[in-house]
Amino acid sequence: MIEAFRRSPYDREIIRIGLPALGALAADPLVSLVDTAFIGRLGAEALASVAIASSIFIAVFAVFNFLEYAVTPFVAQSIGAGRRSEAGRFTVAALAISAVAGVIASAALVMFGEPLLRIFGANSDVLGGATTYLRIRALGVPALLVILVGHGAFRGYQDTRTPLVVTLGLNVVNLVLDPILIFGLGWGIAGAAWATVVAQWFGAAWFLLLFFRIRKEELGIEFGRPHGRTVGSLFGAGKSMVLRNASLLASLTAATMVAARVGTVPVAAHQIAIQLWIFMALVIDALAIAGQAIVGKELGAGSRRSARAVANRLLALGLLFGVVLAAAMAGVSPWLASWFTPDERVVLAFASILPILVVMQPINGLVFVWDGVAIGAAAFGFLAWSTLAAAVAAIGLLLAVIPLGWGIRGVWSAIVVLMLVRATTLWWWYARRFAQSERGPSPSSPAI
Repeated sequence: MIEAFRRSPYDREIIRIGLPALGALAADPLVSLVDTAFIGRLGAEALASVAIASSIFIAVFAVFNFLEYAVTPFVAQSIGAGRRSEAGRFTVAALAISAVAGVIASAALVMFGEPLLRIFGANSDVLGGATTYLRIRALGVPALLVILVGHGAFRGYQDTRTPLVVTLGLNVVNLVLDPILIFGLGWGIAGAAWATVVAQWFGAAWFLLLFFRIRKEELGIEFGRPHGRTVGSLFGAGKSMVLRNASLLASLTAATMVAARVGTVPVAAHQIAIQLWIFMALVIDALAIAGQAIVGKELGAGSRRSARAVANRLLALGLLFGVVLAAAMAGVSPWLASWFTPDERVVLAFASILPILVVMQPINGLVFVWDGVAIGAAAFGFLAWSTLAAAVAAIGLLLAVIPLGWGIRGVWSAIVVLMLVRATTLWWWYARRFAQSERGPSPSSPAI
């Protein structure tokens, strides 16, 4: 493993895939971060409203992002094996599923939004604003699912530059519309929601144009009914990924619900913290994207030894990224919360959990890379059950937060437990799946 910290012959490919992915992943959650920053100026109640409504969209994302993660290894392995038309069939099938699922999910959120918000802990102070935000944002769910497929498919094609360009474009739309609709027209929370919906449909239309007109032949895309076998493969992976994602969702949702019951100020601080946690984790996830794409391609080509070498290098880089992000977060800690809200109560509550956020970053670095390698290897079943075990441990701790009076620190301690259990199980899988039993010499690794 020491060799993984030396210069690798795979570094150029990792940079080619990972650097644009880093830009896209860093830019993607900016939609939520920008909304959080603008809405924070409206007060703690508005921020709490968006926090609770956003937890439902995290749920939707967790349920349906199997479309993104399942399509990547299937497309990558098809490309590695030289079967481009098969890659196109997987892409079309995923888009068809996203269209049907998006319409159903959107309708369900519009009809059942208010009862869901009550279940998620919205009280009378925040229910009205949260309901408004949720029902408007629901109109963008079909677009969101198309965007997920766009990201996943292009990663499988070993192209992360295109998703970066689309992501930057839709973020510009959101950034321009937010202040105009929230403050200029005085729409408040509703303005933030409409800005996001318009931005998401802009991005979805861009991806569809690329798939079916601009780059149709290059990607092997053909019009027609999706093949049953291809759809079946995606659904097979999807079942396991839904269990994995639902486990993560249950943990993060339970954390938000407990924070909401601690109080309005704590859940407002939790909203800032969770958005930063997701932002930092997804920055590290750029390496996981490289793992999904490159490991999937190498395994599709039958190069198990190369897949292991790439994975080892990515793990070393993931740990390094985690340490750097932790140092950066600690460095800006005196000003961090004030960037999102002027409310001193929320700033103080956030300061109490900031050290936990800092310490988690190296753990995130390893967990997210291991997760990407497992997805590239199509180890969907393992990911499902190991994540479920981590969720059970985290939720067990969350159940004790209110009775024992642990407050917002207790909530974030449970999230640490979630990541530690995931790290342990992923290490065990990796040691077994990529055991040092491959034949042939290792690629050269000159020292830096």
